[in-house]
Amino acid sequence: MHIPPAMLHGQICPVTAAVSVLGVAGAAYVATKSKQKPSASRFGAIAALIFAGQMMNFPVLNGTSGHLLGGVLASALLGIPFGILAMTLILAIQSLVFSDGGLTTLGANVLNIAIVGAGIGGWFYSKLSDKQPAQSISQMSSLAFASWLSVVMAAFACSVELAVSGTVAFSTVTAAMIGVQAVIGIAEAVLTVAMYRVFSAGRNFELSKGSVKTPLLAAILIGLMLSPLASSFPDGLGWIAQKYQFLHEAAPAFVSPLADYTIASMGTGWVSTGLAGMIGVLLTFSLGWFIGKGICVYHRG
Repeated sequence: MHIPPAMLHGQICPVTAAVSVLGVAGAAYVATKSKQKPSASRFGAIAALIFAGQMMNFPVLNGTSGHLLGGVLASALLGIPFGILAMTLILAIQSLVFSDGGLTTLGANVLNIAIVGAGIGGWFYSKLSDKQPAQSISQMSSLAFASWLSVVMAAFACSVELAVSGTVAFSTVTAAMIGVQAVIGIAEAVLTVAMYRVFSAGRNFELSKGSVKTPLLAAILIGLMLSPLASSFPDGLGWIAQKYQFLHEAAPAFVSPLADYTIASMGTGWVSTGLAGMIGVLLTFSLGWFIGKGICVYHRG
């Protein structure tokens, strides 16, 4: 659901950028004041895991693919403000390093996936699961529903942006986006529950090594060995853009070093994609670690 630069025009880009800056700044402020914080290593490891998960496009229907968004998963594993920050970091790296989503549309993508997906979706999960026993069926049901809802809400926000931009009529794009993303949201719900159950060790902000090693090793494995197996079908937004003919190629504002998740000198084969994926995972973990450390230092200061 990453919006490329050619899809949005006019004032919608600076407006969404301004809203996203305010939203991320608010999340950062709340994170610094939070009494419960994940360790810097765990913050980086979960961000790296979701980055890797987003590389794994899976076929859905009619030549369409989907992938994990991970907003509710991030908030469930890290806490809502940290979930927003983790998703923002992932989106920034994807845009700047991999040409996945445009620089001019980064604000819109952060608004849809980080603030709406992780923020509002995470809030719904926290309200639905409040006072429910950990790992219970009721808690997992709440997690699944919030995950599905986060995808649908992000799709609706994306539809509004495309309509306001004049790219496509609101009634046309909304029905198509919600229809496709509601199906993808089912996979999101299943993946979120499964990954939460596997990686929720250390959810109570423990600093144990196990709470960091497991998601980081999984992220490296996915990025290096499994990402080349991702479906080549266009994602839901790309498929709809092709169907309604508003997918237009545009020259990028700058050339990303690992555009399309490949290493240019190595072509587009499995090795190229796998190495690019591993680089992305390690970069996300490293920057996430620095952000996590910065939040802790700022709070102590």
